[in-house]
Amino acid sequence: MSVAMSASMSVQPMLQQPIPQRIGEVGGHREWSTGLFGCFSDCSSCIMTMLCLPGMECKNAARLGECCLLPHCCAGSNIAMRARLRTLGGIRGSILQDICAFCLCYSCTVCQMSREMDNMGL
Repeated sequence: MSVAMSASMSVQPMLQQPIPQRIGEVGGHREWSTGLFGCFSDCSSCIMTMLCLPGMECKNAARLGECCLLPHCCAGSNIAMRARLRTLGGIRGSILQDICAFCLCYSCTVCQMSREMDNMGL
């Protein structure tokens, strides 16, 4: 019986330390690759944004892995997508700054997001 009992008693595994889930600094480690009013550094995205803003919004959403209709179906989704883009790229900023950018010049902000995704290879 002691043999059976010793066989059933096994060494329990040690608890492993949790793996950190954070992939970067909370505040980001870099700035946007182009400024908010740097629209003319990429004339094609500037023209597309000015002529067809809804199309550029759909394109940005799809490039971020979201449904392309998200910007037109859900209020505030462009702000959420900008925050996601900042997180993916390690870009400094805050949600308040994202809101202010959209309030200052909505089209320029959408265009800046497209340029940033181009520079990030998305």
